[in-house]
Amino acid sequence: MKHYLTDPEMASLVEAIKLAEDHSSGEIRVHIDETAETDFAKKAFGIFQSLEMHKTKERNAVLFYVNFEHHYLTIIGDEGIHKKVQQEFWDTLHDEITAEFAKGNYYQGLKNAILKTGYELKKYFPVGTENSNELSNDISFS
Repeated sequence: MKHYLTDPEMASLVEAIKLAEDHSSGEIRVHIDETAETDFAKKAFGIFQSLEMHKTKERNAVLFYVNFEHHYLTIIGDEGIHKKVQQEFWDTLHDEITAEFAKGNYYQGLKNAILKTGYELKKYFPVGTENSNELSNDISFS
């Protein structure tokens, strides 16, 4: 299997998630699917649930689900954040990521999207002094 992200890039994406979540109650996860399954939309929703992203207090979790081999990307924003940013934000973000992916810039495409999502989370879900991290920042795989 071709490796699309190096270990240092994956570590840097985890740091980008931490930065993006700073000063926000929002949660961001990246899941990389390395299987040959083809019902990606169903699997992405299943991953969203298995990671318990729908259980955040303000329903403001965002999942970037990627299968590089099959050129599949979906972004799932829970109802709290989706109500604030609307579908146009996700569509634009998806287009920006896939444009970077088309150039072979997998790391930069994801990093930019994570940071842009973090900006929106900070705008709509700011926190004061206490910021509990409800979900892991680690990249998950299947």
